[in-house]
Amino acid sequence: MPLDPDSPYLADASSYRGRADELLLPENEAAVVEIMRRASAAGMPVTLSGGGSGLTGGRVPDGGWLVSLEKLNSIQVHQGYAVCGAGATLTAIQAAAAPSKQFYGPDPTEYSAAIGGTVATNASGSRSFLYRDTRRHIRALRVVLANGEVLSLRRGEKPHFPIPAIPAPDVRKNTAGYFMREGMDFIDLFIGSEGTLGAVTEVEVALLPLPEGLFTGVVFFESDEAALDAVDTWRPIPGLRMLEYIDASSLDLVRLRFPAIPPAARAAILTEQEIGGSDAATEEAADAWISRMKASAALAEGSWFATSAADRERFRQFRHALPEVVNEMARRRGLTTVGTDFSVPVAKSREMLRFYRETLDREFPGQCAIFGHIGDAHVHANFLCADDEQWQTAVRLMTTFAAKAVELGGSVSAEHGLGKRKRHLLPLQFSSAEIETMKSMKRRLDPQWLIGRGNLFPI
Repeated sequence: MPLDPDSPYLADASSYRGRADELLLPENEAAVVEIMRRASAAGMPVTLSGGGSGLTGGRVPDGGWLVSLEKLNSIQVHQGYAVCGAGATLTAIQAAAAPSKQFYGPDPTEYSAAIGGTVATNASGSRSFLYRDTRRHIRALRVVLANGEVLSLRRGEKPHFPIPAIPAPDVRKNTAGYFMREGMDFIDLFIGSEGTLGAVTEVEVALLPLPEGLFTGVVFFESDEAALDAVDTWRPIPGLRMLEYIDASSLDLVRLRFPAIPPAARAAILTEQEIGGSDAATEEAADAWISRMKASAALAEGSWFATSAADRERFRQFRHALPEVVNEMARRRGLTTVGTDFSVPVAKSREMLRFYRETLDREFPGQCAIFGHIGDAHVHANFLCADDEQWQTAVRLMTTFAAKAVELGGSVSAEHGLGKRKRHLLPLQFSSAEIETMKSMKRRLDPQWLIGRGNLFPI
């Protein structure tokens, strides 16, 4: 079907928009195969679309066919794993797994994301402190190549052609460029490839047993330094699966929605720890966190701790409200969002945050909110642009920040991918020879350069 220029299919969550000649909604893998064969015969570009929750324009087409995989949404839950269509949402997967007391580990902030999209970007999210990225939870993939050939790949299977190794930064999270390592599994080439090597139609994910108990808290501090000191102290806590940072500007953005935020709070750390299911385990965890707060000069009286599933959901909404408010502000102002997605080695976390602060105080004072996965040395600096002139400044500073992350041994993309909006950052991290090596993989699997055209590499 043809697309109206205002169609929601032509935009992602960043408000980046594109154009397409036709929207296709295949109902099964066979239909995807047929689409790929037709596209190959006609030389027609194909852009693959998931839930539209991305932030880098990866699912936004620049002409050609837009193929939404939303109807490939089946979910079959087994003990220890689930087989999911690429269009199944994270919300649906968690709901399907829950009756068997299982769950899917990765926790990208946007639960409306499709599993195929999270594979494309190797997404991670707030629980990545313990569970790390999507790659570690993928057992098998079915992928339709540009010529219509279907690959059925399982963890442990090696590629049938040589894949040269490309150096990777020593960071906890990295999804910049193709994953190319010595002795790698073939499946890993497609994870994080941003929809440029083939159409993922089915994903087999590992499921984990639900924790017996969880102890979740939002701990407030009167200063940034006190919060950062606490992070360094709390990293080794057993069972800690979430260590999230929220700065003063971010707190100010959501105070109206959450009036219980203490007036003196200028930073917060969101934590979640897996514990035993008994009352004694809960009491022990509570006592331990009270002691930690006292030792860390936290605002103990004003901090929040979950005593029920409803409280935990309220804390999730609190964390989710931050990107929601940032994205909504940009939409109201007719701008695309501008936010960093850079990771650095854990030892360089404070240095990167200090560089953000010093640069923003000098060039963008009072108009940036920083929050995110500080346990992984990966926080998002989100620019609150008022107009196009400020937007241009923000885009310039993004390159400055990316270069600093690379200088510190980091990555220009930790979890969102580069898509079309940030592909210009790839040469900051990789040499021209290394990028050419990545392109050789693209040419091998998609010789006409039809799938995901414009993602990662310019035309």
